[in-house]
Amino acid sequence: MDAKTTPYSTPELTTPAIRHLAWLCRAPQLLQSPLTFEPGRYFSDDVPEKLEAWDQHPETAPELLTEAPQKRLGFYFERLYRVLLEDLLGWDILIQNQQIQSNGRTIGELDFVVHNRSEDRIEHHEIAIKYYLGIPEPGGKAQWYGPNARDRLDLKTDRLLRQQSQRTQLPEAQTLLADAGITGPVTPRIFMPGYLFHPAAADVSVPEYVPANHLRGRWRHLSQVSPSEISGWVVLNKPHWIGPWHQSEPPEPGVIAAALNTIEHHSVPLLFAKLEQDTINGFWQETARLFVVPDSWP
Repeated sequence: MDAKTTPYSTPELTTPAIRHLAWLCRAPQLLQSPLTFEPGRYFSDDVPEKLEAWDQHPETAPELLTEAPQKRLGFYFERLYRVLLEDLLGWDILIQNQQIQSNGRTIGELDFVVHNRSEDRIEHHEIAIKYYLGIPEPGGKAQWYGPNARDRLDLKTDRLLRQQSQRTQLPEAQTLLADAGITGPVTPRIFMPGYLFHPAAADVSVPEYVPANHLRGRWRHLSQVSPSEISGWVVLNKPHWIGPWHQSEPPEPGVIAAALNTIEHHSVPLLFAKLEQDTINGFWQETARLFVVPDSWP
């Protein structure tokens, strides 16, 4: 478990949702293309102070950050993204999660249509937060699968670039935009932070569209995990897949043994973080993360 996670650790923030939001503001993405949206280009210098103020005085934070997180990671991610757009950038959200209908059936959805006040233009943002595990192929290449192996990096990026980001060009979507008072050009943007988990025992290449600074972890099949190496591990449950984890108490080895048993008996992948204690503040902080998957995966 040697792969470092990220320099975007924010242990000074104690509210999970605010810590997750701070990570989203700076996290590298899994897709670099002309459509990639990098929010850091537009932030004012006072964003770190604003996040710290919300953390210290939760009553001043946007309500979406104080609500209980939704169970589905995608919905929670959308909630954080709304705060990023509205409360950190000060942009207007004109449409969110609007289904596109054609002859009584849904043919797609628009994630966010926003007014980019920094450049005074209307933008359509398609967003996703993704975690992919690389399976080696001949020649040092890899195929990248989600924990649910029906999801694949190459298929997702192709769908984002060719379909999802282009949906405002559909006649049915044009009607939706007109109903919202949007008649001019709409610029497509894509935002996809996440992690690539490299196989523990092999080095593999990543697709050329993945930035070199992408966040990394490792993955192993359950039978490759030795009981002697689980010291310092904790289970990461959603929504804490977003951003690095930290805690004040030391990890409990018994919890990990039970989690590994769950993988074996229920055939579900689980995400773990390896923690090390900070000698200055005493917190146990994530230094690496690892997916453990059933031997039958994928």
